[in-house]
Amino acid sequence: MESVERLLVKPARLEGTVTLGGAKNSALRLLAASLLTPERVSLLNHPNQLLDAQVHLDMLRVLGKDVSVIGTDQVVLSESTALKTCLTWNDRSIRNTLLILGALVTRFGEARVPLPGGCQLGDRKYDLHVMLLEKLGAEVFEEGGYLCATAAKGLKRADIHLPIRSTGATENAIIASCLASGTTRIWNPHIRPEILDLVAMLRSMGANIEVFGQEHVKVTGVEGLSGTEHRVIPDNMEAITWLIGAVMTAGEVEIRDFPYRDLEVVLAHLKAAGAALYRADDALLVRGGTCYPVEISTGPHPGINSDVQPLLAAWGARALGESRITDLRFPGRYGYAQEMAKMGLRYEIVGDMLVIHGAGGRLAGAEVRALDLRAGAALTLCGLMAEGETVITDAWQIFRGYDRFLEKLRGLGADVQSI
Repeated sequence: MESVERLLVKPARLEGTVTLGGAKNSALRLLAASLLTPERVSLLNHPNQLLDAQVHLDMLRVLGKDVSVIGTDQVVLSESTALKTCLTWNDRSIRNTLLILGALVTRFGEARVPLPGGCQLGDRKYDLHVMLLEKLGAEVFEEGGYLCATAAKGLKRADIHLPIRSTGATENAIIASCLASGTTRIWNPHIRPEILDLVAMLRSMGANIEVFGQEHVKVTGVEGLSGTEHRVIPDNMEAITWLIGAVMTAGEVEIRDFPYRDLEVVLAHLKAAGAALYRADDALLVRGGTCYPVEISTGPHPGINSDVQPLLAAWGARALGESRITDLRFPGRYGYAQEMAKMGLRYEIVGDMLVIHGAGGRLAGAEVRALDLRAGAALTLCGLMAEGETVITDAWQIFRGYDRFLEKLRGLGADVQSI
């Protein structure tokens, strides 16, 4: 799909049925893991229309992978020629290049990738990735805008102690140690649904991985991995977006393929904050409700993911009263509140806490900017309940992580247009 720069949103009540796409935060990791084998890897329920997924597939093509995109939700990856170990890339980068680095160096003993990009969420460095690759015996260095790693004799077992529960570092450690010699233990991992999805696919390829809760992950290296067919898990962030949107607009939405087990804590908070939720097999029925103020802190899974907090800020804008959101992982991520203020939101930042003075959703349409993926989605939800028209600039950010976003919004009755 073409990149959307501006999005026009008018007030609407969300009503109807929506089916979740494959999780962006899982799909990108699975694409990187496909580099561990020359054999055929088929991903089902893959969100083919995500901008970040398209960027990643193009990166795999540049490296030499054969990529076949089938319909809207399947991609097949294979190799007919030797892969390159240097990713020459001059277009927009994504942070997943760090996982490409880990996959290439463990398989080939060398790798070069562009320095990582993606959402600018505070101070997101890549020192943990450098540390874990060095622990596994690689030499890691920067050169001419590239991050490089070499391991002439291959990667070797290590005990990797992560100082913080980092999703990306956990994923990279698992990927890199799959083909390393000996048994590697990754201590203090961040075990999230996407991590378990990655582990499931790698096991189906022949990897030897054991997960001991949030304590550690044990990976015994193997000489090679085979191909596989794997179904990507449903996107829990998309699920939360439609849930919150339905309550904010007093709508009625059935969300199919709803990942209940992944969202127990968020569901408990939103139900306590007024959401009218009903479970039906693998679907969730949202029959409106009332947005009451929320007070939450983000944290490692199964806590509330940092990605959720911009959407909860939109919830707070709909509520009447004071909501408090604390994000200790990315405290610089409150920039979207300044954009919501252009629509009439009153807020203040106290230390690491965002305080929202909700006025029952009395917002006015304005021109606002999507500072990142989830901020753009949150502004869209605000636009659905604001008086008048809202124009979101840099709207391409939203399409980085939402599968068929406009199609699904329109299917729920929203009046949205790309400009």
